[in-house]
Formats: sequence, structure tokens, C-alpha cells
Amino acid sequence: MKESIVISLGGSVVVADDTTSVYFSELAELIHRFVTKYRIFLVIGGGHPARTYIQRGRKLHLTEDQLDDIGIMLTRVNARLLSYVIDAHQEMIPESTDDAAKQDGQIVIMGGTVPGHSTDFVGAELAMKVRAYRYVIATNVDGVYDKDPRKYSDASFLSTVHIDELLEQYGSGWDSAGSNMVIDGPALKLIKDHSIATSVINGKSLKELEKIFEKKKFHGTEIKI
Repeated sequence: MKESIVISLGGSVVVADDTTSVYFSELAELIHRFVTKYRIFLVIGGGHPARTYIQRGRKLHLTEDQLDDIGIMLTRVNARLLSYVIDAHQEMIPESTDDAAKQDGQIVIMGGTVPGHSTDFVGAELAMKVRAYRYVIATNVDGVYDKDPRKYSDASFLSTVHIDELLEQYGSGWDSAGSNMVIDGPALKLIKDHSIATSVINGKSLKELEKIFEKKKFHGTEIKI
């Protein structure tokens, strides 16, 4: 029986302005090359388009649940885009992790599920349900830093970090719709509670994702449980 791998691919990677058609072609080739070895699940984030809608909705005094619902719709649009690009032969985008786990395909692509659950949380929940060998959070930074490297030039990269350190720093609660954290609190708690093997890499560097597929040493952060 094939091992499963779950990849949470950030919208900041999939729908970034600098993401080229070459990236999508190489991602599709990589996924199809390793689908003979793994059952591959991709959970796609909302990225800048979702945050733009959420910011507009917040100015219009929508509730956090309403804003979250809008963000979820955008993640599913992104997931549909990627399903076409990768040619996943997927008739529907799952709306729950149960639906995703039950799909027959060897490549399953989905977005968000319900308000209050980020796509990081969805990925962790899916990894738990399919007993994935590894959960990969592929974002737009190289891994986990002691502070946001996009804001602080002196941020230090962490090749390994214990889950308790992250929970102490970020907590286990949900912040608000459209939050742009490497890993949010509820996802961290789920990773700890179910001892989910988790790595954080730069999703734009497909060589690092390839190394994870090959179970080789990679540049990124391994979260210790």
C-alpha cells in the first residue's frame, strides 16, 4: 500500500505575481513523477486574492465567519486552477477532509473547509486522517524563523524547532480571517496532539519538495514533536 503525503501549498506561492507558467509545469511534472510512489494530497491556500477580498469585506463590517467563508471560496478556486494544471482528473474539489480522504484518485487537491480552520489546519487534519508519512507546509519563506524575515533583517532561521516552542510563541487559538502566519495556532495544536511529522519549506523551491519525496535531507524546518 502506498504511503500518503499531504502538502499545504500556500496561496502566496500558487497565485503570487511572480509565479510563472514554468513553475506550474515543473510542479505538475514533479507530482506525476512521484504519484507512482505516494498518494499525494494538496491543500491550497487563498493568498493575496483572498486577503484582498477579506480586507474589503472587513471595511464593509462583515463578521469574521463571513470573511472566512469568502477566503475559503477563494482557496477552492485556487485548488480548481491547480487541479486543471496538474491534470488531476478530479471531478470535484472536496469540501471536507473526510471527502478528500475518501476520493479514489491518486492526486487529491482541495482548499479550505469551514470558518475558523486555516488551510494549514486542514492539511494537518487531512494528514492525521490519511496517516500521512509527512505533512509538508510549503510557503513563501525557507522555513520557520524566530521572527518574520519579511519584516526583520536580523531574523534567524531555525532548521529544527520543537512544537512546544511554537505553541508558546504563537499560542493555539485562531486569530482572524486572512492571517498570514507560517503556521497558525490551531494547526500547531493538532500537529502536537496527533504527533504529525511536519516540515516547512519554501514552496517555490521545488528541489526541496523533491528531496522530501525522496526522503533526503532538505533545506527547511523540521518540527520536533
